[in-house]
Amino acid sequence: MAETRLIQGRYRLLDLIGRGGMGEVWRALDESLGRRVAVKCLKPMGQQRDPSFMDVLRERFRREARVAASLQHRGVTVVHDFGEHEGVLYLVMELLEGRNLSQLLEDNERRPLPVPDVLDMAGQLAVALAYTHDQGIVHRDLKPANIMRLADGSVKICDFGIARLGHDIDFTARLTGTGIAMGTPHYMSPEQIADGSVDHRSDLYSLGCVLYELATGAPPFHHDDAWAVLVGHRDTPPEPPRRHRPEIPELFERAILDLLAKDPEDRPRDASDLAKRIALARATWGAGQPLVPEWTLPGPGAGLPAGLPARRPPQLPDWARHMTAGTAADPAGRAVARPAPPGEAAALTGAWTGGGAGAGGLTGAWAGGPAPPLAAPPLAPAGEPPPPSLLAALAVRHTVGMSLALQGRWEEAGRTHREVAAERERVLGPDHPDTLVTRYEVAYALGRLGRWSEALHIYREVADARGRTLGREHPDALAARYEVGISLGRLGRSAEALALYRALVDDRTRAQGPTDPETLRARHGLGVNLGRLGRWEEALAEARDVSTLRERTLGPDHPDTLVSCREVAVALGWLGNWTDALELYRRVARAREDVLGADHPDALASLGDEAQCLEQLGRREEAVELYRRMASARRRQG
Repeated sequence: MAETRLIQGRYRLLDLIGRGGMGEVWRALDESLGRRVAVKCLKPMGQQRDPSFMDVLRERFRREARVAASLQHRGVTVVHDFGEHEGVLYLVMELLEGRNLSQLLEDNERRPLPVPDVLDMAGQLAVALAYTHDQGIVHRDLKPANIMRLADGSVKICDFGIARLGHDIDFTARLTGTGIAMGTPHYMSPEQIADGSVDHRSDLYSLGCVLYELATGAPPFHHDDAWAVLVGHRDTPPEPPRRHRPEIPELFERAILDLLAKDPEDRPRDASDLAKRIALARATWGAGQPLVPEWTLPGPGAGLPAGLPARRPPQLPDWARHMTAGTAADPAGRAVARPAPPGEAAALTGAWTGGGAGAGGLTGAWAGGPAPPLAAPPLAPAGEPPPPSLLAALAVRHTVGMSLALQGRWEEAGRTHREVAAERERVLGPDHPDTLVTRYEVAYALGRLGRWSEALHIYREVADARGRTLGREHPDALAARYEVGISLGRLGRSAEALALYRALVDDRTRAQGPTDPETLRARHGLGVNLGRLGRWEEALAEARDVSTLRERTLGPDHPDTLVSCREVAVALGWLGNWTDALELYRRVARAREDVLGADHPDALASLGDEAQCLEQLGRREEAVELYRRMASARRRQG
């Protein structure tokens, strides 16, 4: 494609920043919104395909791209848009400023990365996979080239859905008609090699290969011959990483070896379980002394398997016999942007809106099992900074509180966070960011318990403290003010909430712009409280405006767009326009069913909205049919 080519009259391709087996990645300008983006153009599909195949492929691409666009987490690359232009399928993504992990290893001359960096990235990746797996989405092609580390140290997983699409276009790690394999087998799970069937545990195996390479400098099975690599994945126990690098924490080594179990049943049960184990390994390594928990870590024994599995895996398939190994951690094909020039902001457009217990704290890293009581080391003498072991222990206890919240154990979560907040205030001070993060989580737990007056009090204190120390328009201060508005609304104090949201919208607009997702979220809150005050004409106008902006900037099926679309329907219903409300309720229901699945709670809730609207229109039989569908789905869920 030419350098200045314009796609769909909107995305101007500026320069090529990556090329891989499935296509090219361009730095581009979204001329509608005036922002820099990355555009991945999949290879032209040629004339050899029949029209019916092309129709199926386009539909598959549309579905995969919508799934990728539905992912909203700080650890996943944001997909803004997708489509087809002159026979080329394209994805529009956030432009990332950083390096993929393959490039980091190459920059380090194939030496292992520092242990603290490896542990930090491992924890972030586990949390990101926990989120995507909870959405029912499996990556299928996790490798260093598909993981970006940004300038601020955060990590993002890229290319969800691309591997499955590649299977349809014949660009996966199977042989093409020329007998040459695309891709590398260094990160393939045994089940992928045997029969291609995968679930979330295949991603866990691939993650184990990635972590092994980051920690030791080479993948677990590193041979020039691809057949030897595949045999290694299938039959050979991996050498323990500490034999290559003794300073690796023992708990981390054990987690990696469990991830690399040949049988999926022997791996950690999910990524949340893995994140819990990595958090403990980080605390242990950072403190320089073992922290012994009072529960048994899951998974097989710590050492190498005694021998090959009793149940022999299937033979390697024919398609693998002539594969070339390629290069481990092949850096090609990733959307990587060069650092922005001095004074130019990096184009990171993805909101940090993970699925953690509270919007202002850490996302869920722990799952399952009772929280271990971890004794804090003694305080440092007066005037000296607290010892790292104490801070590490408090970080683990904070994460325990997040785990309890993820399980819905709000009383225990709130109690844990209160204890950690008190300790952090004592050793760090009342206005330290870590103290305020934990107090924020205390307030969130109180809100989930219906104790909104107490939650409001704490949110206000956190907002005031963040405003003093960080500035009134700092994102953390603005986030706390947003939660103050939520609490006021829950307490029926909608007039106060309305005034707060008006001021918050002004500050968000000034700090982040009128179309930033957080600005639109504040405007959504404003509209909701207009409705609560019975000002439905104003509420309808606000909801329509926000819905239009969200559709333009986030896409028609983004969760935030659908929430706004539903708010428009609510206002129409209150104004007696049930016919138009029904059309919108149906749009939301179909979109959620298409993206999330028919049995997802949000999809079922939308069916309930549609059924109630039908009842208002006197169409009782249609409403009853929807109620039956909802009941049937809930029975299937148990």
